Amino acid sequence: MADPSTYRPAPGSIPTQPGVYRFSDEHGRVIYVGKAKNLRSRLNSYFADPASLHNRTQTMVLTAARVQWTVVRTEVEALQLEYSWIKEYDPRFNVKYRDDKSYPWLAISLADEFPRVYVGRGPRRKGTRYFGPYSHAWAIRETVDLLLRVFPMRSCTRGVFNNAAASGRPCLLGYIDKCSAPCVGRVSADEHRAIAEDFAAFMAGRSDPLVNRLEREMLEASAGQDYERAARKRDDLTAVRRALESNAVVLGTGTDADVVAIAEDPLEVAVQIFHVRGGRVRGERGWVADRTDDSGTAELVENFLLQLYGTAADSEDARLPREVLVPAVGEATPALAAMLGERRGASVEIRVPQRGDKARLLETVGRNAKEALVRHKTKRAGDLSTRNRALEEIQQALDLPTAPLRIECFDISNLQGTEIVASMVVFEDGLPRKGEYRRFVIRGLSGETVGQNDVAAMHEVITRRFRRLLSDRAETKEAERAADELEAARVDGDGVDGDGVDQGGGDQDGSEGPLLIDPTTGAPRRFAYAPALVVVDGGAPQVAAAHRALTELGLADEIALSGLAKRLEEVWLPDNEDPVILPRTSEGLYLLQRIRDEAHRFAITHHRGRRSKSMVESVLDDVPGLGEVRRKTLLKEFGSLRKLRAASLDDIAALPGFGERTATAVLVALAADEVEPAYNATTGEVITGEPSPATEPGPAPDRVPGTS
Repeated sequence: MADPSTYRPAPGSIPTQPGVYRFSDEHGRVIYVGKAKNLRSRLNSYFADPASLHNRTQTMVLTAARVQWTVVRTEVEALQLEYSWIKEYDPRFNVKYRDDKSYPWLAISLADEFPRVYVGRGPRRKGTRYFGPYSHAWAIRETVDLLLRVFPMRSCTRGVFNNAAASGRPCLLGYIDKCSAPCVGRVSADEHRAIAEDFAAFMAGRSDPLVNRLEREMLEASAGQDYERAARKRDDLTAVRRALESNAVVLGTGTDADVVAIAEDPLEVAVQIFHVRGGRVRGERGWVADRTDDSGTAELVENFLLQLYGTAADSEDARLPREVLVPAVGEATPALAAMLGERRGASVEIRVPQRGDKARLLETVGRNAKEALVRHKTKRAGDLSTRNRALEEIQQALDLPTAPLRIECFDISNLQGTEIVASMVVFEDGLPRKGEYRRFVIRGLSGETVGQNDVAAMHEVITRRFRRLLSDRAETKEAERAADELEAARVDGDGVDGDGVDQGGGDQDGSEGPLLIDPTTGAPRRFAYAPALVVVDGGAPQVAAAHRALTELGLADEIALSGLAKRLEEVWLPDNEDPVILPRTSEGLYLLQRIRDEAHRFAITHHRGRRSKSMVESVLDDVPGLGEVRRKTLLKEFGSLRKLRAASLDDIAALPGFGERTATAVLVALAADEVEPAYNATTGEVITGEPSPATEPGPAPDRVPGTS
């Protein structure tokens, strides 16, 4: 990797005007393209202390060997040039949104003499009007089938049309009144085009005039006692209303908007968009992308909109609406709106809805984006072949004798040296085993204070976990020896033939092996097994501490060990000066990241709960008449300081052992307490003591049996 100082521009040489910059590697390939309102300010940020950069940004800077820039006049020009360069160079460090599938369009070929309606996929053609895209092809085909009764336009291919014209007989649709049969001259070209334009107007959202006209014609036919015509109009009106029901009304009549929402995690981003035309959701699409930098939500939205609308040079209304609703806007949003307005030929507004139907619709799109991200991760993790490939890649990269079918990962969480906890998560065959997760409270192996020392804490938790492994093994061997002696005494006089072959029925407990069963409780001995791989959250110092603990216990040669550092996603091995670098697209790296992030989540959840309880106890220490039993009652009932503050006098007074006087004293103590919010030292999140139910693990015990 290159040293950024070797290609850093000279001080004062970078202009302060708007522009676009590109980083290139040693082979001249462009690896990143970006824009800036002030080139000097933006580029200088890349050459700051590498430790302060996001891990992927740091990787990009270390991979690059040269940086160049182009000055432009306005930020709008910078956006346009950035998009052009991204399309030209396809840089590896720019976010690339992958369409999760090909979505169908509803198309009307207005350039033909007899326009045709059809459902298709792929690129759009000139002279054809498109609607959508839609999430399901069957749904839009069903809508078209309903509307052909009202708008009997051509839907057949060119070959079918020519054959019918040559034979003088229409196809089946012509006989059942779902086509006006222009192939045999039942209607003229102008009459057929008028039908097609009415169809397009209905799909564009202008449905009210059609509904009113059908109702009026139905009533007129009924009043004139033309009941057959009235019945046809009634059926047409029913078909139109059924088609309208398939596209629920969500916004005001005539509103055209695209609603964009993003769900993100440290590794990937999912984007969902609803296309609203004429106040109705006409289609939806979804994308998933790997995160390549530390961009915030606003920057991710801007990047996505630039990619989505950048190809719409012809700027049809179906592609560029008047309004784009997004979850966040940034500094470049006005310039992006101006650029899109130029492409559309009319103004485009990009904004965050604050209330009403639009805000509620954005929330709905956001929920869809979150579900799409969950589905993507579940599909990726649930694919057996993908999991096998990930385990094989880890085996090859770490030079393991076999694939690591059982992996245990450890993480430390603390707040400025207080409430230090550790987590252990277990993955078997690439899937989490939440029932075997464990949590530790770090207090020091010899009673000393660990403080804010992740290395010492890691040494302690590894020692405690594998000391328990050795203890279980010793107990198992003793149980096996006792069982062998008992069996020898039992079969000494019977049940064995002269050759010593047992003629009985095998083990009475039905177990597959003595290591699986605790002889005293009969419960499975899960932790009598040694993992094939131990992963610690951290770099070389944490790996060294874990390796020292395994060496002290005599397990260093038996159990493989590695560490995954967040900074550059490097895999560290004991006694290795250089880390192992797995490819960014490696399934093995993805599995290690997933295990590491799960251990981090589990540790944070435990830490928040303990922090919340300690905050409640500190507030209630000096409340008169409140002893240990009543404090435990409050903790059990409310669980966190926030919930306790929200409780009323009656809620507290109704607890066992409480009365109005004690409840009043508790509320007075809470009102007098001025506790600053606690922040996690690693994530910067406010610790509220309210873990999300969605992230709570399964039925995991509070700690490893026999530990504190």
